[in-house]
Parts: sequence; structure tokens; C-alpha cells
Amino acid sequence: MNTPVTEERRKEYWRRTLRVTAILLSIWFVVTYVVIFFAVPLNQFTFVGFPFAFYMGAQGALIVYVALIVFYAWYMNRLDREFGVAEEG
Repeated sequence: MNTPVTEERRKEYWRRTLRVTAILLSIWFVVTYVVIFFAVPLNQFTFVGFPFAFYMGAQGALIVYVALIVFYAWYMNRLDREFGVAEEG
């Protein structure tokens, strides 16, 4: 159902897009910089037999990045369909 795009709906779409982008960028920042900044204290914990910061640097961050990409694509497709701006093809 294609609802006419009003200025209010455009603003709501953009607000929700910015919110999810800010949340995902915050997660990316924490995984990329905060974990490494606190590597020494975090290495007291082990994950899958490795020190936590080492695991995050070697594998964990990559897993989180892929999960962020998958979630963003899924969420934006759902949001596009909700607001009637999806690229159906």
C-alpha cells in the first residue's frame, strides 16, 4: 500500500533512519575502540579459551561487524516497506 509521502512521514522516516544509524555506529565504536583501549583489564576474562580483548581483535569484532551489516540491511528494508519507499524488483 503506497501512502502519499507527506512532510511529516519524511521526517519520521529520516528520524528513525538516523536513530538506528547512531545506535549501530555506537556499537561499532565500542567494539573497535573501547575494547582495545581497555585491553589489559579485559584480558582477565577468557572467551572460547582466549583472552577477551585478543579474541575481539582477532575474530569477535569481525563477527559483530557482519551482524551490524545484516541487521542494518534487514531493518532498512523493513522501514522502506513500512513507509512505501521500497525498491521492489
